[in-house]
Amino acid sequence: MGWAFEDKHKLHDEVGPLFTLVTPAANEVTVADPEVAHTVLARRKDFIKPAVMYEQLNVFGRNLNTVEGEDWQRHRRLTAPSFNERTSSLVWEEARRQARDMVSSWSQQGPQGTTEVVADTATLALHVLTCAGFGESYPFNEGVRKVATGHGMTYRDSLSLCLSNIITFAIIPKRYLSLSFMPEKLRKLGRAAQEFQQYMEEMLARERSSGAKGKSETPNLMSALVRASDEDAQAKESGQHSKLGLTDEEIFGNIFAYNLAGHETTANTVAFAVVLLAAHPQYQDWVREEVMKVQDASLGEYSSSFPQLQRCLAVMYETLRLYGSIVFIPRAASLESQELVSQDGKEIMLPPSTSVNLNIQALHTDAKTWGPDSLSWRPSRWFTKSSGGTPSENNPASQTFITPPKGSFIPWADGPRVCPGQKVAQVEFVAVLATLLGKYRVKPVLEAGKSEEDGRKALLGMVDDSAIFAITLQMNQPGKVALAWEALT
Repeated sequence: MGWAFEDKHKLHDEVGPLFTLVTPAANEVTVADPEVAHTVLARRKDFIKPAVMYEQLNVFGRNLNTVEGEDWQRHRRLTAPSFNERTSSLVWEEARRQARDMVSSWSQQGPQGTTEVVADTATLALHVLTCAGFGESYPFNEGVRKVATGHGMTYRDSLSLCLSNIITFAIIPKRYLSLSFMPEKLRKLGRAAQEFQQYMEEMLARERSSGAKGKSETPNLMSALVRASDEDAQAKESGQHSKLGLTDEEIFGNIFAYNLAGHETTANTVAFAVVLLAAHPQYQDWVREEVMKVQDASLGEYSSSFPQLQRCLAVMYETLRLYGSIVFIPRAASLESQELVSQDGKEIMLPPSTSVNLNIQALHTDAKTWGPDSLSWRPSRWFTKSSGGTPSENNPASQTFITPPKGSFIPWADGPRVCPGQKVAQVEFVAVLATLLGKYRVKPVLEAGKSEEDGRKALLGMVDDSAIFAITLQMNQPGKVALAWEALT
């Protein structure tokens, strides 16, 4: 399905909102109909996650992303409560702290700029996750960037290797990767898996130790997982078969899953947005105007600031619309035939176990939903016009944030299995963007003889030259154009 990013909505313009790929082995339905997409995601028991496609995410243990039925309900019940307003407030504070340090380091590069936007946003997102999710806070230039005692690889590098080679784990079990006869590349991946496993075991041990001493502070994802694991262990010790808690292996599986969903996707979105804003300086001014109005009141407070930073959120939504980390969502009909009704009222009967791919990229670029400029990055499209002005004018009070038709905008999926970290991701992105643009301006570093328009085209070419790496969309050459950050006076 990597073709979806390049194709956008072209194929569906030719063959319609739904088409079936017929093969000797199975039939595969591709969907770009908002009504059908919404229905598929809403009917969790009728359209399940195909196990063969999600097995690769079980590399460290079963987790919320991969389980179904009662197991999914158990994982969701134990992990979802961690994503609350207290966590959002913590994410806000940590994201702003990390962003201040990150942009300070960028601005120190001077006119030559930085080519490390993708790597640095990944570090930022990881630090926010380790703080809010696992109770461990680090300075931007340390933490996951440094090799911890007893390790041969950093947390960031070991995780990055595991994520970028996620498909390999589906082919070769990780216990075989470190064998002496394996190629060096695979042995290095095996070492990365061992290193990351060790990091997770150490985090789990620290959390259990803190809990035993009564020193566990703000409840987080890790503390919730530990409580669930302890409940499971206590039940087994008493001879009971428990389905209420989580095993240690399931804890590790969920840590890995949240590292994937909670850092890589957010980091990618921030990186794409930064490049796009550098290519569209008018939207830097547009966002900064709003940030300055909120900053005059109190940008430091999550509860009062986040709801007001709607333009920052619009930048996130528009970036996810065109450059979301996931370009399709796979599902499969259950063991019974399933009936669907398309947007134009046509009834569709799917045989049991039929594969269903929701084409997010096509849904997000359909001109019928998004207008004739559906392929253009225009954050102001997320606001409706009102009597007080238009989104393009300097009148934030006149803006009304739109709600797209159901099924037409699904970067976090939808229905019962919608991403539980959706709000936290929004808070993190808005906090970072408001911090970056509140006091700085970003622009491309131009090659000799090149104009600003040349720089703009180079940046747009950089984001459009993207592809699926492992399972997420990423820029092929993220360092091709350097970005210079200037402090505003």
